[in-house]
Amino acid sequence: MPGNVQTAAPSGVMPYALCAAFSESREYVQLQAQYHDGTIQRSQLASTSRHTFKVSQRLDATKAAALKTFWDGQQGGVVPFVFYHLIEGTYDPTGASVTGRYTVVFRNNWQQATGLARTDVQNLELIEVA
Repeated sequence: MPGNVQTAAPSGVMPYALCAAFSESREYVQLQAQYHDGTIQRSQLASTSRHTFKVSQRLDATKAAALKTFWDGQQGGVVPFVFYHLIEGTYDPTGASVTGRYTVVFRNNWQQATGLARTDVQNLELIEVA
């Protein structure tokens, strides 16, 4: 039934130091069907792109621990939260400012590789849900 899906209600705001560790990418969701003669039929599922954010920095021990604590607090992608894209706006710890604000969830499982003084959090993404 159209219209019966409620928008995600964010619970919490990602800390400022962690917002700076992510970079933006966009994806256009579409269906694809490839036929036996090699032709591909595509149909776009949405009229606008969906924002995704990936960890783009190697994190020190403090930031890696803070990200893991925040990830655990959001139940590893179950609970949506507010993320501020710092290029688009200023950070607001209350989540009230709408400039640069996205409601997101974590995608993928927690994987990390720790080296000398830095931690790589691999394949962790934020995906826009509202």
